[in-house]
Amino acid sequence: MRLGVLDVGSNTVHFLVVDAHRGACPMPAFSSKEELRLAELLDADGAITADGVHRLVAAVASAMRVAEDKGVEDVLPFATSAVREAANGEEVLARVEQETGVALRVLSGGDEARLTFLAARRWFGWSSGRLLVLDIGGGSLEIACGVDESPDVAVSLPLGAGRLTSGRLPGDPPSPEDVREVRRQVRAEIARVVGGVSRLGPPGHTVATSKTFKQLARMTGAPRSEAGPYVPRRLTKAGLGEWLPRIATMTEAERARIPGVSEGRARQLLAGALVADAAMDLFGLEEVDICPWALREGVILRRLDMMTETGTGSGGV
Repeated sequence: MRLGVLDVGSNTVHFLVVDAHRGACPMPAFSSKEELRLAELLDADGAITADGVHRLVAAVASAMRVAEDKGVEDVLPFATSAVREAANGEEVLARVEQETGVALRVLSGGDEARLTFLAARRWFGWSSGRLLVLDIGGGSLEIACGVDESPDVAVSLPLGAGRLTSGRLPGDPPSPEDVREVRRQVRAEIARVVGGVSRLGPPGHTVATSKTFKQLARMTGAPRSEAGPYVPRRLTKAGLGEWLPRIATMTEAERARIPGVSEGRARQLLAGALVADAAMDLFGLEEVDICPWALREGVILRRLDMMTETGTGSGGV
């Protein structure tokens, strides 16, 4: 069947169309995205602004038109931290449903971590043993670890690259004092959960997902995206350590000229690098493999699993 996944994230509204069947690998058929940066479209009270809501409604309506054009049988719509934590989140959800007919399901941070973990487990397989998965989004950092398809530990921290950039790293480039303070804050937040993850034992395989990790890996020498999803890619702590002091002093325009860094993500690159560096350091990781699958694929896989369990096409995220 042809499924559509509508992902309303903190940075982008991403619509992915896949041909998916029980027992088969979901095959991408079409992908589109619009960079809204909802995490940055907040007023002083933490509510998504009227302009932000208007743009979100337009993006969802556009995705639904694409779904019809592409012959999508069912759409799995969800939202993550930007809507989940907005002061007017319920009103935003109601507005979207009223104007587009789409009822966005808001995933918890734990849901995000578990579904991303499922995607990474299916991509790398059982041979990975105990799997540790890191995912830096626009609004949050997800960490999950376990030996099965459901992680034994799944946590979400408010350390997204967009959130930290808009709230803690003003200036272009930001001041050294602000960079040091964000570094301190990030490390303190991650350190609180390291013990709970590490008590499970050392991971057999550590992987990272998300656009942030992919761009950091490309920046440090990983193959281009044009090489395809099956080419191994990894981010090393040494490579990241060489680049981090450099990008801390770069302007947004200078970062956008780094190979693999998109113009829309250049502003958030430093915050993402600080989070990645802290996570790798505190978990004692010299390198992480980059997983092509992440949250959206986890949503698709969970839906296919539910179809298998019920023997029908019904189900949800």
